[in-house]
Amino acid sequence: MTSRGRLALGLGLVAYVVAWATGSNALYPVAVGLVVVAVLTWTWVRLARRPVRVTRHSSRSDHYEGDDVAVGVDVELASGLVPPGAVVLRERLSKLGDRETALRGRGSVVSAGYVLDRLPRGRYVVEEAFAVLEDPFGLNRIETSLPAASTLLVYPRLVALESLFSDVGATLPEGRRMLLRRPSGFDLHSVRDHQQGESLRRVHWRSTAKRGRLMVKELEDAPRDEVAILLDAQAGGATGASFDVLVRVAGSVLLAHANRNRRAVLLVNGATQEISRASGEDDWRRALEVLAAAEPDGHRPVELLLADEANLVARALELAVVTSTVGAKLVERLIQRSLARRHVSLVYVDAVSFNGGGRARETGLLRLQAAGIPVAVVRQGDDLASALSRRTSTEAAYG
Repeated sequence: MTSRGRLALGLGLVAYVVAWATGSNALYPVAVGLVVVAVLTWTWVRLARRPVRVTRHSSRSDHYEGDDVAVGVDVELASGLVPPGAVVLRERLSKLGDRETALRGRGSVVSAGYVLDRLPRGRYVVEEAFAVLEDPFGLNRIETSLPAASTLLVYPRLVALESLFSDVGATLPEGRRMLLRRPSGFDLHSVRDHQQGESLRRVHWRSTAKRGRLMVKELEDAPRDEVAILLDAQAGGATGASFDVLVRVAGSVLLAHANRNRRAVLLVNGATQEISRASGEDDWRRALEVLAAAEPDGHRPVELLLADEANLVARALELAVVTSTVGAKLVERLIQRSLARRHVSLVYVDAVSFNGGGRARETGLLRLQAAGIPVAVVRQGDDLASALSRRTSTEAAYG
């Protein structure tokens, strides 16, 4: 019952008591009428048609950060003895809070629409949804829970890159190209008996010594990703706008390699490690979803992840790390990879510059560049296409 309904019921009871105490017959119809209306409206909302299904839709299938998102809602009502007077939709959206929308229409379906202005990148979940039914006089109200399983994804706005700063690392001083594209590797699958005429290079000497006869390696083709992009989503690093830039950078680098028809894989080092490839339209859609939902909530340092040689990112032929934290252990790990002639590059997003704290001076970046590792630096206000191009240099990073 609404406050208006409680007031009507209270006035009716008071009027009845006053009529009885004073013997005023004129007050009896007023008192009885107010009480009857309160009871009838209470009965009305319980006999009204209840919402049974809700459908949400938007004007476009894809939404990117900064877009205005128009949302439409259709609520189907079950059959009832009387129609509801008014239906209001109450929703709680993650990151956006509560909102109310009046539903309009006749018959079994009522609808509404609203606009979410300039949404940032993210994954927005409808956590709770209720339909509030009122009688035509607004005296009684009842809430009905609705299915809330609905998610809105807002993708990061990526930039197209004609060239990458990391391309300079693929060229040797003499002008020759390093061999970065190797379609596959070979992993040991099993061992078997040596066959007449087979090369002794494939002999598995440990098994041969154990069994007392020549045993050879049975190898299987193990495809490897050409490029791995590692997005550092560790808690305590970049947050807010600076983390959004981290996501935008990782997605743009991934897009650049995908446009070159290179097999690429994205790993988000968050609380849950999300992995997505970008070798086709379906894969690319999945990669955008992973980027949209990325949050800085990871607990495992990047250097520990790279130390695990069984990890598909560490095994990739080429590695690009996107981070806002360059510690000494990460620097050592990347230099070791470079010395092993495995291509690596790094994009550093200066989180300090996004908090009004000027520019952070990371000595680790100088060590990486001195080791011949391509480094790009992105600060607040920088144009991503320029920052990620071949023009990045020590002067640009620290000038």
